[in-house]
Amino acid sequence: MAGAAEAEDARLRFTIPSRPYADALIDLGLQANVSVLGTSSCGLHGSVSLNGRYTLREALARLLDDAPCRYSIVDARTVRISPAAAPSPAPAPLREAPRSPALISEVVVTATKRPAVADQLPVGISAVPRSQIAATRTVDVSQATGQIAGVLSTNLGPGRDKLLIRGLSDGAFTGRARSTVSTYLDDAPINYNAPDPDLRLVDIDRIEVVRGPQGALYGSGSLAGIYRIVTSKPDLDQPAFGATAGAAWTKGGDASHEVDGYASLPVVKGRIAIRIAAYQDVQGGYLDDVKLGLANVDQTRRNGGRVALRVRMDGNWRLDALAATQNLLSNDTQYVTTRKSAASNAQGMAIEEAGWIGAPGQRANRVREAHNNDFSYVGATLQGDFAWGSLTSSTSYVHHVFSSQFDASATLTVSAPLGGLVNHEDLGVFTEATRSNILVQDLVVRSSGADAFDWLFGLYAARTLEQNPSTLGVLSAGSVVMTAYTELRKDRQREYAIYGEGSYDLGGGWSITLGGRVFETRVHTTAELDVIQPYGPRFFDRARTFNGVSPKISVQRSLAQGGLVYGLITEGYRPGGFNSSGFFPIRASRAAFAVDRLRNYEVGVKLQRMDNRLNLRAAAYYDDWSNIQTDRYRPSGLAYTANVADAAIAGLEAEMSYDWPTGLSLQINGLISDSRVRNPSRDFDAPVAKELPGVPRISGGVLAVYERSLRGDLTLRLVGEASYVGRSTLTFDTSQTQPMGQYLRARLSAELATERWRAMVYVVNPANDAGDTFAYGNPFSFGLVRQVTPQRPRTVGVRLGAAF
Repeated sequence: MAGAAEAEDARLRFTIPSRPYADALIDLGLQANVSVLGTSSCGLHGSVSLNGRYTLREALARLLDDAPCRYSIVDARTVRISPAAAPSPAPAPLREAPRSPALISEVVVTATKRPAVADQLPVGISAVPRSQIAATRTVDVSQATGQIAGVLSTNLGPGRDKLLIRGLSDGAFTGRARSTVSTYLDDAPINYNAPDPDLRLVDIDRIEVVRGPQGALYGSGSLAGIYRIVTSKPDLDQPAFGATAGAAWTKGGDASHEVDGYASLPVVKGRIAIRIAAYQDVQGGYLDDVKLGLANVDQTRRNGGRVALRVRMDGNWRLDALAATQNLLSNDTQYVTTRKSAASNAQGMAIEEAGWIGAPGQRANRVREAHNNDFSYVGATLQGDFAWGSLTSSTSYVHHVFSSQFDASATLTVSAPLGGLVNHEDLGVFTEATRSNILVQDLVVRSSGADAFDWLFGLYAARTLEQNPSTLGVLSAGSVVMTAYTELRKDRQREYAIYGEGSYDLGGGWSITLGGRVFETRVHTTAELDVIQPYGPRFFDRARTFNGVSPKISVQRSLAQGGLVYGLITEGYRPGGFNSSGFFPIRASRAAFAVDRLRNYEVGVKLQRMDNRLNLRAAAYYDDWSNIQTDRYRPSGLAYTANVADAAIAGLEAEMSYDWPTGLSLQINGLISDSRVRNPSRDFDAPVAKELPGVPRISGGVLAVYERSLRGDLTLRLVGEASYVGRSTLTFDTSQTQPMGQYLRARLSAELATERWRAMVYVVNPANDAGDTFAYGNPFSFGLVRQVTPQRPRTVGVRLGAAF
């Protein structure tokens, strides 16, 4: 047999009850942790079963011995099923264009803590596979958002952005409140309240997004959903190498360049392998600062890499270890300023006299607003597979350091705390840094899924230490430096949880799932503050414990022709915390912010038709969000967190893809979200907006990929991509309303590729549209001037790649 030459320790235990070919192949893929594509090629009839220990090839050969289809192993993670050849096929006059790999829907995901085909899960989940990442040249999260329904990102700058899912926005700022979206690298959470680290998507197997609160499985960081980066794993049997290099030129800006590569090497064939990936890129600046007399100030450099190790101990146990690091340095921010019409005459005269406003498309700062983001990660996942199920233990440690510098000059003259102490000629510089250490242990035990009752049980523990030193310095005439404000803050969080869920097959395609999470979170905050006279120093020390239960229930029915319909109720939550910042102590009612909670009611449908060429996923949802936490800024520019109000959010999201036999594939996604803010908090000292800020009512995207086979193994690939972000406002505070959005992002590319080589030319923002992607950039002046973040101007680039 084909698998006879394979190592004995590569055999896996398969338990597949009698069922149609397509269903049996899907079960095989789940149990072997591989993607099985094209299962519909076997038809809807026939019945087959499998029980025993086999290599993957042996299992496939036994299942498809008498089937009207055949298999081919594409790579270590992918199996392609195709119709069996006819006895005497007529010669085809022309070779049919290949079906694009970019829009394959049968992707096995693990974001629900068990391997499953995305379109068979009763939850709003999307996956962007490796082939689509390569075809669209997606190198970071901001470029991926237009390909996934309901996922948006703020545009403060690389390493500073905040992810938003399904219009569930607590505001556009990043502060003390825990992120509404939890970012995962493989099996480990990598953020708490920090911005997304903006890891470059090099040698990535796929991106997974789970929408809506996932408190039952993931806890407090998943109120709006999960964004998960799944790295490519070492191949135990075959070596693999790849590299790409590119350059780009931006209209009116500096050139950009990039280089990355990977290598996968079996050390002991069939048992031990390593995989190394490394990258470097430079994004050329394109904004000018007229006050400093500098052009293209906003250059960003990013470099990093990963080392992965896979060890197959025996037929049951496997260890995956990963170490990753990235350094990102932006020389300056990427917003421009204009006069804010809402500013008072006194404020307007002050900022005009100081020269803080540049011409359209320019900025007039007196300080470079640099940002540094250093990310380090180490983790290991141990997995054991048994006849009854499996056990997975994941341990991870994240060390994340990021710092920013801001021009605080504009606030010195008009800020009440400093009134009379400084004048408009003084130079204000605010620096802040965050050092975050996150240690996580997650243990999951799950059943094999072979019986009517399928279950999962988990234990979770996490410890986070976050240190935040910040300083406001004033440089006066004669080079006299005065420190007006210093704060050294420490936040310690401990979280423990027991969670689980069970699913029962009711028969007739119906099944029900019940789950929940019991949790306890302790938050302890201390802060040492040294403030200019007449305010003086002070010390802050507060602690509190939060606990509760986060439930989940879902009902689904599998459809005979493929797909399912489902109903789902889930919850998400975030623990409370404390406010310490400010020239003078915050009043008692605002010294702490309370827990917020979101309950989600959802119905959805997933359909596959026309031999899986047509795929549709849609969901309607209603969310009840109580006691919303939001990050705000005082008039001095210092941040704090408050509970602002409750909200009700109703939405409709959809993703559709269709693959033509001619080689054209089309993918469309969209989100319509309507929010109503209600019950404003009495402690929120400003008029409250009627809608959630930071997210539009309408957003969506379209991706078209056309492939045509040329001579030999040469393929032409044309890609067109566009996404629209509707109008939104910046904050809950209507006195600071700054509209943004209503812009279109677009990208076109053409690529010639062989099995080993490829060359691409592309253009981003071909219409050279400016737009306003984010009406914010500096907390010390956004209330005084209008801040606008334009799109990067038209950029033309080339990219060369090779894989062996």
